[in-house]
Amino acid sequence: MTRINPSPYGKTVFQKLLGHNVKVMNSWSELGDILERDGLLSAQLKEQVRRTLAQSNGCAYCKAKGKPDPHHFDEKTSVSVGFAEVFLSYPQGMVPDFAFDILMEYFSEKEISELCAFISFTVAQQYFGAVMKLEATCSKELSIAPPPFD
Repeated sequence: MTRINPSPYGKTVFQKLLGHNVKVMNSWSELGDILERDGLLSAQLKEQVRRTLAQSNGCAYCKAKGKPDPHHFDEKTSVSVGFAEVFLSYPQGMVPDFAFDILMEYFSEKEISELCAFISFTVAQQYFGAVMKLEATCSKELSIAPPPFD
């Protein structure tokens, strides 16, 4: 059970927890949609990074979506997942230069910016899920359509 009751706004339990402030929920969801889709980096690469981060960030809901799947790894995905693991092992984003040196061998600066933005946002989402005690079973709790947004 989550720490607070879901609001009537949002499509998922995660959104409903943010939906107590509809502007926050809408903006958060819009940024998530932008970062998660294909950009300079593929959505598939980002999903493997998300799965990697979820294993360490304490959100059962996020973890339940699965572990990284090496069968979907190409060279760039492997490097991205490795970077995410390094990110997780250093406190407060203090990623060492060697990790960026490796990224620079495989990615442009624009791609590195997108990867770091995606990782930072994803960690924030997973921390929110963890602090709210969002459980894996919460996704099954939504059976009615949400009311329209204001």
